[in-house]
Amino acid sequence: MQLQEHISRSKRILGKVRSTSSQEVEFSLFAPEAKQVSIAGTFNSWSTNALLMKKSKDGTWKVKVKLAPGRHEYKYFVDGAWVQDITGASFTPNDFGTSNCVIGIE
Repeated sequence: MQLQEHISRSKRILGKVRSTSSQEVEFSLFAPEAKQVSIAGTFNSWSTNALLMKKSKDGTWKVKVKLAPGRHEYKYFVDGAWVQDITGASFTPNDFGTSNCVIGIE
């Protein structure tokens, strides 16, 4: 099976904060056959090396990120390829003809 078929879920854990302080958000991606997963977005200048995710025993990759209030676009980078088909995420078109995931922090 291809990696895309194994990526079956994504979860964002958000709390609502009405201040100017950053908020910790946990991103997770189920990709049991992946060798390396990172997250890149507007919050880290789209660096594919800055936020490497850690794999749990069940095949879910996770990372916690401090995000400032506002709207943030992101994508997962799985084994050298951008992943955009994330269940449960909101999307917005990008300049490359694909879509980015979107998360909002209040």
